[in-house]
Amino acid sequence: MDAARAPTCAALRQRGLTLIELLAVIAVAIALMGWAVPGLQAMNARQEVVAEAHRIRTALSLARNTAITRRTPVFVCPSPDQRSCVMDDWSAPLAIVLGPLSGTAFDESALLRVVEASRGVSVSYRQDGRPVRYGVLGRSAGHNGTFRICGRHNQGAQLVLSNFGRVRAGNVISC
Repeated sequence: MDAARAPTCAALRQRGLTLIELLAVIAVAIALMGWAVPGLQAMNARQEVVAEAHRIRTALSLARNTAITRRTPVFVCPSPDQRSCVMDDWSAPLAIVLGPLSGTAFDESALLRVVEASRGVSVSYRQDGRPVRYGVLGRSAGHNGTFRICGRHNQGAQLVLSNFGRVRAGNVISC
């Protein structure tokens, strides 16, 4: 082997990263994480609000369609125990009940479906203590109102239930 092709000692030792290079890469990674994590948290909070709006829309649409199909009143109310309506916490599981209701309690055989509880958001609906009621034509006249959905990081939305029983997205709100 001639001297021009023989590896030098310095070339043999330089096969990995130096401590300075490793620290520079770690510092850049920490800076990127510090920039990205708050954005990911805000996106996750927005997604939770969107999922909750979808949950409420699904329950209301199913109740409206059932009322029209069966030609009987159908109620939607929050029900943690699937035996009675508790009107102060709309983030609880939503019960879809074949009417009529006797006060806040309902018969177990009248329970059509339970839509699972929300995760990490709070939901409020009118303060009059009445459930959403759909008549035989699918109208919710007198039981209409606005759902206010509040999530983390001041993310929020509104769903508006019209007299005709239709649900539409309201304004994006900060909670």
